[in-house]
Amino acid sequence: PFISTSLALLKFNFYPAKVFVGDVYPYYAGMTLATSAILGHFAKSLFLLMVPQLLNFVYSLPQLFHFVPIPRHRLPKINLKTGFVEASKVAPNDDRANMTLLCAALRLFGPMHERTLCIVLLTFQVLCACLGIGFRYAIAGLF
Repeated sequence: PFISTSLALLKFNFYPAKVFVGDVYPYYAGMTLATSAILGHFAKSLFLLMVPQLLNFVYSLPQLFHFVPIPRHRLPKINLKTGFVEASKVAPNDDRANMTLLCAALRLFGPMHERTLCIVLLTFQVLCACLGIGFRYAIAGLF
């Protein structure tokens, strides 16, 4: 059921998104992955699959602890003139971008279409997962 619901959500939520996920799917996905990892004894492998989420958390810590101003919404904004997504700012008169993985990708690669940003982030997730699992099993062979 988890794979089929995830694929259905991807089909309807890939650009242009037709479904607002809210909190229900992330809770369901997290609970399903955590339960299967614990029961299947592969919690370390699941931890490696979550590297982008952990990087996002660590990168966001200065804003979460209010060392850097944190606005109510940290999502990138769409420039209506170009149709591209741009990194949002910490404050209206501040040139610093919000500290999220989305804004970091936009600062690194420049403004881009929402579909392109989605593909870039999914590619990053897949690369991190492959490197993490490859690293895990390469190290496991040594012990």
